[in-house]
Amino acid sequence: MLNPQQRAAVEACDGPLLVLAGAGSGKTRVIAEKIAHLVARGIVPAGKVAAITFTNKAAREMRERVAKRVKADAAEALSVCTFHALGLKFLQIEHARAGLRRGFSVLDADDSAGLVKELAGGSVKPDQLFRLRNLLSRMKSDGLAPDAALDAARAPRELEAAKVYAAYQKRLATFNAVDFDDLIRLPVAVLQRDEEARAAWRERIRYLLVDECQDTNAAQYAFLKLLAGERGAFTCVGDDDQSIYAWRGADPGNLDQLARDYPNLRVIKLEQNYRCAQRVLRAANALIANNPHAHPKKLWSAHADGERIRILECRDAAHEAERVASQLLYLRDKHGLGWSDCAVLYRGNHQARPLEKALQLARIPYHLTGALGFLDRTEVKDVLAYLRLVANPDDDAAFLRVVNVPRREIGAATLERLGELAQSKHLSMLRAAHSAAILQQLAARPAAALAGFVDLVDALTQHARHAKAAELVEEVLRRTRYAEHLVQASRDRALQERKLGNLRELTDWFHAMDSGKARAGDLAAQLALLNHADKDNGGDAVRLMTLHSAKGLEFRSVHIVGCEDGTLPHEGAIDEGRLDEERRLLYVGLTRAKELLHLSYGVQARRWGQVFRQKPSRFLDELPAAELHRDGADPEAEAQTRRDVAAAQLAKIAAMLG
Repeated sequence: MLNPQQRAAVEACDGPLLVLAGAGSGKTRVIAEKIAHLVARGIVPAGKVAAITFTNKAAREMRERVAKRVKADAAEALSVCTFHALGLKFLQIEHARAGLRRGFSVLDADDSAGLVKELAGGSVKPDQLFRLRNLLSRMKSDGLAPDAALDAARAPRELEAAKVYAAYQKRLATFNAVDFDDLIRLPVAVLQRDEEARAAWRERIRYLLVDECQDTNAAQYAFLKLLAGERGAFTCVGDDDQSIYAWRGADPGNLDQLARDYPNLRVIKLEQNYRCAQRVLRAANALIANNPHAHPKKLWSAHADGERIRILECRDAAHEAERVASQLLYLRDKHGLGWSDCAVLYRGNHQARPLEKALQLARIPYHLTGALGFLDRTEVKDVLAYLRLVANPDDDAAFLRVVNVPRREIGAATLERLGELAQSKHLSMLRAAHSAAILQQLAARPAAALAGFVDLVDALTQHARHAKAAELVEEVLRRTRYAEHLVQASRDRALQERKLGNLRELTDWFHAMDSGKARAGDLAAQLALLNHADKDNGGDAVRLMTLHSAKGLEFRSVHIVGCEDGTLPHEGAIDEGRLDEERRLLYVGLTRAKELLHLSYGVQARRWGQVFRQKPSRFLDELPAAELHRDGADPEAEAQTRRDVAAAQLAKIAAMLG
């Protein structure tokens, strides 16, 4: 069932390989088949094969595919995970070499942001905090240690970020904690300086497969190269035309760097698309041809041409949303689409607001990707913080999160004073709260409450020594009476049930993952890496999402809204001449459509109380006219379509009225 290029990619196992896999060309299948080939032919033992992806969803899908192709014991031995999960595994094994103690914590994004805000000064504005965090993350992604970042800083903002970085890492060391960026940076640092560790890990991973290689940043590329070594026993799969994450450090130039680092690199192109109608591919090829290419490719498909791509001209964003809703009703009726067969894509999250309003008025069910995720729920973060604190008593971020949850009448002034005393003694806040001498320096009531909290954590720590991880979660909930706390915090019965349901889901996850040997803290660290946005629970509903979120997905019908200069391409990219990535972003959007594709724009927009004229996106002029149907091109046909749309809307209203 493999085409010739796919088969060549599967069977090439004798040196470094780059597979340039166009959109919809079956790259996941190729990786899964290659893993099966390596194992079944005895080329590499299953336990020494590692496949790295960028999302948990992709890792899950790959594991499921491989499990159908190899024996159960081989599937169990394989390592299929994200870059960050591999980094976490590395640090859990090599914690001493990385300067960490066993049971270290992984700070989530909120904890990290709170720490940066504290170090930068509590009055720092949100946009300044966002910029600081991005600069700090970029320094880590570039593999820079704090002292190197200070030396490299040139602009005032970089110098400010580098100073915060130095203080931030000192605080993490005190907490015995790492953040997400450290999960890559620290393993790279260990492998670069420690020859014994390098040799051990190259033996541990004899063959490496990397998906979405165009999305690697400098640290991830260094990690890949250090693991692969001079042998170059790897397959990297990527597509420079789908590199859309430069804002978080991704560098599509890493695909070109592979050829420089491995002169014997073999390159195989996958150009047959199994997803899209031919017309969609011709439009996408024409668009992306305007970008420079080191490895040009041209997608083709055996599918039919399909309908022409509709270009909708609208008055403004509200009118655009109304037209999208009407078109969805019409297409569902004409083509028999399910709501989940349809997606509406946009450049920025703010564009979802008028769409939500229009879909609500039309009674069209929708699922908004990017809404609050499972791991962002307060009750989930609270329980995980208890587990982190049991595993790592130096985790001040976890301590501060739960010391007063449920309420123990420990005020901010008490915690500030405890923090000062802990810092003066070079102790974490929990260890300081163990000290009777320190508690005597606090007011009697909060000191007694702190002593009670210490007893609670000690009891949970004792329980953790002989209990399974899921049992520890249940013990946390029992001893803290957390369910009662949730019920008392809200009178809304539906909200109470949702929160209690989230706790049940969390407990179920630990039951599913618990082998009986894993420490609760290690499992909590694994859970911190999961992105529950990967898990689409939208049911039969239209998907609303950004173009970035749509990567890797496909739908029978796709609407891309906001195709105006200043929106797509973004005004910042226009001002700075960064059009290549914006063009790739639209290319990704086009190639999500299997059959039907609509692009729309508004001729005016309201900002700051004023109405502005807008120009259609310059990218629309790069699409071949023969593949498009623009508004006004066929008045008679459009009039009939409007009648059909109106009929679909009337039918919807009639159905609602019974």
